[in-house]
Amino acid sequence: MSDDIRDQRPVRDASVVVARDADGLVAVLSADFPRHGGEYLFLPGGRREAGETAEECGRRELREEAGITAETWRSLGSYAMTLGSTARVHLFEARRLTVGPQELTPTEEDFKLSWWSMGDAIDAVAQGRFLLPAGPLALLLAERPARGVNGS
Repeated sequence: MSDDIRDQRPVRDASVVVARDADGLVAVLSADFPRHGGEYLFLPGGRREAGETAEECGRRELREEAGITAETWRSLGSYAMTLGSTARVHLFEARRLTVGPQELTPTEEDFKLSWWSMGDAIDAVAQGRFLLPAGPLALLLAERPARGVNGS
């Protein structure tokens, strides 16, 4: 497929975070998306702001949307968002969490935080309950053990 498809929106990377507590439960957000027909699940994340690194974006979005800060971060890779844009989505796993109040904007007021086992979250992926693909990809990658440089 040709890569000359043009997207007129500004190119901004995004970050998505799998936040896992000491028991291995995953922070999952839900909200109603009437345009898409109902309530869907998603992981904390969003577009990078000027001057932010991908990890700084993930830290900010996790704090704002879920009220969570994390001490330990692991990159799960970065991937093109669409063929028509050079923007990338950066995936992270966050651990050693501290939970506080959410810092939601007016467009995020209905974001509900819940805690899911990894198995239940992955089952929800298979059931089509996630609207966007970055969260499911991050969940699947976070479920794999961290590997060394040579895949060992």
